[in-house]
Amino acid sequence: MQGLIQRVSYAKVEVGGDIVGEIGTGILVLLGVEKHDDANNVTKLLHKISNYRIFTDEEGKMNLSLKDISGQLLVVSQFTLAADTKKGMRPSFSSAATPDQAKHLYELFVKQARESGLQVATGQFAADMQVTLCNDGPVTFNLSV
Repeated sequence: MQGLIQRVSYAKVEVGGDIVGEIGTGILVLLGVEKHDDANNVTKLLHKISNYRIFTDEEGKMNLSLKDISGQLLVVSQFTLAADTKKGMRPSFSSAATPDQAKHLYELFVKQARESGLQVATGQFAADMQVTLCNDGPVTFNLSV
């Protein structure tokens, strides 16, 4: 399971011109699910994202987490993160989870994030989405478990 996280001052997701998810200061996570992933991976990645210290403290150092700043989380499913790009000129998706498995784990991730007390917005699973964001920094990390 991978989470491409971006520290944002705002982010939104639109489907068909309608805003389906929107946040202020926080993290936009593009979530990629692979065949071998399970509920344990969800819990581990959520813990890592929630507690990863990418927000600046009063001294300007990245020392605060999403939880520390009471930031918001925007979760967007991102099938293409599961691509194998090591060979050739076309990505292979052989390691990607099936749509049913990916949807289940994506929804579990969102549920656990909300249950942990985070303010969570989402995209729409398997939809053609347009994501708009202001990457603060820019700060971007690819986390995996």
